[in-house]
Amino acid sequence: MFSSTNPHSSTYSQNEERQLALEYLADAWNSAEADGIEAEALSHAALFAALATLVKTFGEEATAKLIADLPERIQNGEYSLDRSIQ
Repeated sequence: MFSSTNPHSSTYSQNEERQLALEYLADAWNSAEADGIEAEALSHAALFAALATLVKTFGEEATAKLIADLPERIQNGEYSLDRSIQ
């Protein structure tokens, strides 16, 4: 559903690039928290920025479809950092 051309695709695999992006975001998140920004405010800002970027890149329909699938994915533990994988 979501695909995009990336000038760095020859440098990193898609998984490597996503992991690197997550590391960048974690660094920014930690810096913001150190500056006193509450995690809830960061969460809302991150979701807004992510959704706005997805809508701009892929359109409203594709983004809405992605969001419609999130409840099941959340309930399945895909976004739980402390889950145990067996």
